[in-house]
Amino acid sequence: MKPVHNLEPKYRVTMLAREEWTRSPGTPPVVKGLVWFTDGSRTVEGTGAGVYGQSVNRRLIIPLGKHATVFQAEVYATLASAHEIEAQDRPEKYLFALIVRRL
Repeated sequence: MKPVHNLEPKYRVTMLAREEWTRSPGTPPVVKGLVWFTDGSRTVEGTGAGVYGQSVNRRLIIPLGKHATVFQAEVYATLASAHEIEAQDRPEKYLFALIVRRL
């Protein structure tokens, strides 16, 4: 059997500028559909990722051990929310990711 690769994207990425997030309180007006928030953090006890689906009141707390970086936790949280969105039986499936790096 000959392998077949489908490289058409399943998702579209929309990057919002800082001004669009800070222009007014609440969700930016461009957002349609389900709203999910993600976070990755690290303490002396370990690293973890968190996901919260505001519209469906779904929370995920994902421990990642002591060796993962904050960036890896942020990316993992984003992937986990994409997986949750894909599992939802709804026509609108949007993921807005904002990864903030401290200087």
